Amino acid sequence: PAFACFPDFTEMMRALGYPRLISMENFHTPNFMLVSEVLLWLVRRYEPQSDIPPDVETEQDRVFFIKAVAQFMATQAHIKLNTKKLYQADGYAVKELLKVTSVLYGAMNTKGVERADVSEEDSSKFKFDLGSKIADLKTARQLASEIASKGASLYDLLGKEVELREARTESIARPLEINEAEKTMKIAIDCVLEQVQKTKDMLNNVALDEANLEAKIEKRKLELERSQKRLQTLQSVRPAFMDEYEKIEEQLQKQYSSYLEKFRNLTYMEQLLDDHRRAEQEMFEEAANVLRLMQNRLKEEEQHLLQSRSNDDSDVEIQEDEGSDSEVEDGQIMKQRTAVETLLQG
Repeated sequence: PAFACFPDFTEMMRALGYPRLISMENFHTPNFMLVSEVLLWLVRRYEPQSDIPPDVETEQDRVFFIKAVAQFMATQAHIKLNTKKLYQADGYAVKELLKVTSVLYGAMNTKGVERADVSEEDSSKFKFDLGSKIADLKTARQLASEIASKGASLYDLLGKEVELREARTESIARPLEINEAEKTMKIAIDCVLEQVQKTKDMLNNVALDEANLEAKIEKRKLELERSQKRLQTLQSVRPAFMDEYEKIEEQLQKQYSSYLEKFRNLTYMEQLLDDHRRAEQEMFEEAANVLRLMQNRLKEEEQHLLQSRSNDDSDVEIQEDEGSDSEVEDGQIMKQRTAVETLLQG
């Protein structure tokens, strides 16, 4: 009995354009891979933008896949599927698959799509897309909510019908008084006439406002024309101070050129002065270094002579001879010292 509906299932799947052939032998033993493939194909045929995970490797993934498909079909297509039979993946799962297949097949037939004698290649190209019907579904849901609200309000009004029926019958049974009716009609007519007079007054006011606006526009146009003419005359007339302005501008150009030349000369002279001062400073420093070296040399010679004198005091004869030599050397040293001092003073 589980395979009684199998021929219908295969024909519907072939008509919907399933890319492979399905036979009865595929479901003699549990075949979860084929069932998951068919379920995923049906879900994507119903909603191409669905995000059902295709992983069915582990037991947990398979359970999550079956739950996701069942939840999607229950919320989107209002089709209740038995998850246990789908998980068995045998002939009983075909009955659950047939629920979704029959809905898609019926929708395809209502569109008048003829699938007779279609080859496998053509059937793979057929796409049943419900994305274009989303606006219609939203409208249908809105209308369904409005029907529910209208029905609730109607139920409340029908609940008040008992009281309203008595008031209505009492009003109908009461005799009509001509004077009151005439008075009411006069009041209504006066109200309408008053509204008509208000409307006429508003129309008259609109006409007056329109005339005032047109007068203002004409006045602005005249002012604009006068301003444009005055602007043209001012542009064509040469000002009296333009000649003097041009002369002063020429003089300013000459003064500026002379200023640039003097500025360049001044800068050049300042640079030369800096170079000269730098050269004098270098010469002075060099002379000071030379004099310092000469002073150090003279001090060393004096120390050497003093040491030689102290060593030769024991021999008298030699002292007399050396006395004459020392006097000569002392004179030479004094001359050199005076020369150095004069150089330092200079």
